[in-house]
Amino acid sequence: MSLQPHQLKFIEYCVQHRILCFGEFTLKSGRVSPYFFNAGLFNTGEALAFIGSCYATAIKNSGLNFDMLFGPAYKGIPLVSVTAAALATEQNMNKPYCFNRKEAKDHGEGGITVGAPLQGRVLIVDDVITAGTAIREVMAIMRKVFASPVGIMVALDRQERGTGDLSAIQEIEKEFRIPVLSLITMTQIIDYLKMQQDEHLKEFLHPIREYRQRYGV
Repeated sequence: MSLQPHQLKFIEYCVQHRILCFGEFTLKSGRVSPYFFNAGLFNTGEALAFIGSCYATAIKNSGLNFDMLFGPAYKGIPLVSVTAAALATEQNMNKPYCFNRKEAKDHGEGGITVGAPLQGRVLIVDDVITAGTAIREVMAIMRKVFASPVGIMVALDRQERGTGDLSAIQEIEKEFRIPVLSLITMTQIIDYLKMQQDEHLKEFLHPIREYRQRYGV
C-alpha cells in the first residue's frame, strides 16, 4: 500500500467532512466522475489548520530546497499562510511567504504581490491544478522579478488525462521542469477504499477503478 500515515489521516478527514465525496459527479469536462474533491470546504479554522499541517509535513518529507512560499490568488492565499505557519511551528522551517493580487495596486505600497519580496527559490502552494491557468499566471509574475520556481504543492493529483495524453499536472511538470507534490493521488484514494470494511464505501472501489482505467495517466 502506498499510503503514508499523514496521507491516510488526510483522506479520513476529507471523507468525514465530505470534502472528498463518492457517487456520480459531472465535471466541467463532461466526464462523470465517481468521486469529487472540494477544497473550498476547508472553510473553518480547524480545517484550515489541518490542511496547513498536512502540507507542512509533506513539504518537509519531500526534502525540496526552497527559500520562500507563494500562494496564487485566491485559494492559494489562505493555504500559503497556514502552510508557512505550520512549517514554522511544527517543522522548524521559518520561511517567508507572499501572494499575488488579481489587480495591481497603484497606491500605498503598490505592486502585484503582498508579503515578503518575491525572490530566490520559490515553492508554490495551491489547492489543485485543473487546467494550469493560475500556475502559468504565477510563472509570468516570477519571470518579471527573476524568481525561480522549484516546485508546486497541491492537495490532490487526480492522475487524469486532459485533452491530450498527459494530465494537467504532467503538462506543468514538463513545461516548467519542476516537480508537483501532492498530499494524495487517485491511486491512494483507491488504496484507501481497498482498506475499508464499510460496505457503503467499498461499493465505490469498482467504479473508481474503472474511471482510472478509462481516463488515468
